[in-house]
Amino acid sequence: MKIKYTELFIFIVSAELVGALSALITGDFAGFFDRYASPLLMPPAWLFPVVWAVLYSLMGVSAYLIYFSDGSADKKRALWIYAAQLAVNFSWSIVFFKYEKLWAGATVIILLIVLVMLMIYSRMAQCPVSAVAHFCSVSQYRHGGN
Repeated sequence: MKIKYTELFIFIVSAELVGALSALITGDFAGFFDRYASPLLMPPAWLFPVVWAVLYSLMGVSAYLIYFSDGSADKKRALWIYAAQLAVNFSWSIVFFKYEKLWAGATVIILLIVLVMLMIYSRMAQCPVSAVAHFCSVSQYRHGGN
């Protein structure tokens, strides 16, 4: 597949804008870390926005790969899963950091993991690269982002 750089850029920027809007609504998350005891190996607070930016970029790349892949029925379903995943990702920071609903945040993470696993399962045969991008995004999310 020939890379369409303008379209790829649009997908990445669209995903990044969702993340930026979520961060804007969430507000100052650094204060959250001051109120709770952090584990010894927790990364510094400045690293979280960097990790989130990479996460949303990977989601944009994956959506681009899905959109320009073959298989219209599977592609449509995968794009719906992607949209749901993006919405859940959008809500997580707001639930967890802004409202400090830790159990609700954990529930959102479980839902996010289910959606990511559905995406990986649905795309592995048609577009393994998009499945890997989704796996990387959830792995990064769980191990580096929070």
